[in-house]
Amino acid sequence: MKLPQLSIIDRYIISKFLGTFLYAIIIIIAISCIFDLSEHIDDFFEHKSTFKDVILHYYLNFIPYFVILFSPLIVFISVIYFTSRMAYNTEIIALLSNGMSFNRFLRPYMLAAFVIALVTFTINSFILPYANTIRNEFMDRTFRTGPTNFNERNIHKQIMPGEYIYMESYSVASSIGYKFSIEKFNEGQLVSKLISDFIRWDSIKSKWTIRNYYIRNYDGMKETIKEGTVLDTALNMRPGDFAVREDSYFETMTMKKLNNYIVDLKMQGSESITVYQVEKHKRLAFPFSTFILTLIGVTLSSRKVKGGIGMHIGAGLGLSFSYIFFMQFSSQFAINGSLPPMLAAWTPNLIFGLIIVVLYRLAPK
Repeated sequence: MKLPQLSIIDRYIISKFLGTFLYAIIIIIAISCIFDLSEHIDDFFEHKSTFKDVILHYYLNFIPYFVILFSPLIVFISVIYFTSRMAYNTEIIALLSNGMSFNRFLRPYMLAAFVIALVTFTINSFILPYANTIRNEFMDRTFRTGPTNFNERNIHKQIMPGEYIYMESYSVASSIGYKFSIEKFNEGQLVSKLISDFIRWDSIKSKWTIRNYYIRNYDGMKETIKEGTVLDTALNMRPGDFAVREDSYFETMTMKKLNNYIVDLKMQGSESITVYQVEKHKRLAFPFSTFILTLIGVTLSSRKVKGGIGMHIGAGLGLSFSYIFFMQFSSQFAINGSLPPMLAAWTPNLIFGLIIVVLYRLAPK
């Protein structure tokens, strides 16, 4: 299949779009870093952070975060800015008057939007999780004090099909679970139950050490009991399962790890699974915001209106902020159980897709 040749106007629009986007994102990142530095400079000096650590472990890993955070808004501003200038220089009128259809005029915009969407999806799904891991570790050493808290009690969890654990409480600082038990089922029948005083993670052996235990094994009507003082065992759980910051743990997961973690949460029957499902569908839906905001920007700014470029930017910013706000708003509905995660993530795209249809009908043809 032969790819269509890019005309001079195609290359002009694509270069203007990507160039303006890149320039604006660099400016925004620089300003954001300056404000962040002014807020945290005392923490850097207090914890004797070196210049190398601050740059390499903190701000360098902040760049992917800022790119994802600001890209929808920057996409829109970029499109509005240079398309409005084309409209007020009568370039768009000249193109349409010479036989170019509005759909053909949109093609270079969509090609540039595809490049940005592909880059943001790659960053969001694969690069940002690693950057967030390094940045969070630096923040834990510099800004946050004390270990991560885990305040749940009477912890019930399925760690494997037919294998359930219970702990009365868990200490993150010492990696100890108190009043530990594990039950194993086969086709709905209890076949084994272990009860112990506590369980501790052995970081050298990468295993759990169970203290003061006894095991009941069931074989039909026959029961055998085994007791002991120390038992090293490998379980499908790690201390990190109880030491994560639930508000940001998904930020450190690649797409593959996020999918695997959702599978584990389903198996465990965890109530927090919705947060991770919402994050997964948001990562899939997020790249489409580039196309949506690009189309809104082009259809709004491709005709002259009273008020000039400022009027275009004002109207467009209202729509783009509404889109971003609505995406966050619908996510909270999903987390609170009112909406399915997939519907919550894609609803903003569907609603603003209808807005695009209206704006497209009003665009100059």
